[in-house]
Amino acid sequence: SLFGRMPSWPSVEITDAEKEVRVSAELPGLDEKDVEVLIDGDVLTLRGEKKAEVEDKARQFSERYYGRFERRIPLGFEVEEDKVAAVFKNGVLTVT
Repeated sequence: SLFGRMPSWPSVEITDAEKEVRVSAELPGLDEKDVEVLIDGDVLTLRGEKKAEVEDKARQFSERYYGRFERRIPLGFEVEEDKVAAVFKNGVLTVT
C-alpha cells in the first residue's frame, strides 16, 4: 500500500528554540480540514487522512489511495495549550 512504503509519513521537523518548540509537517495534497492537531500532556499528535489519485489517460486507468496517518511526538514537557498556534499553508502544517 501507499502507506506501507512511507512508514514515517508525514515528514516532521522539530525546531527547539529557547522559549518555544516548532513542529513542521509536510502534508502535500492535504487540506486543513483533513488534519487534526491534538495535545495530551507532553505529547503532540498529528492525525489525518491522505487521499491521492493517479490517472493515466493514455492507458485509461486511474488509481485512488486512501489512508489514515497518525504521528505521536513526545515533547518532554507539559504544553501550555492556550499558547499553542497551528498554521496550515502550502501543504505545510506548523505548530508552535
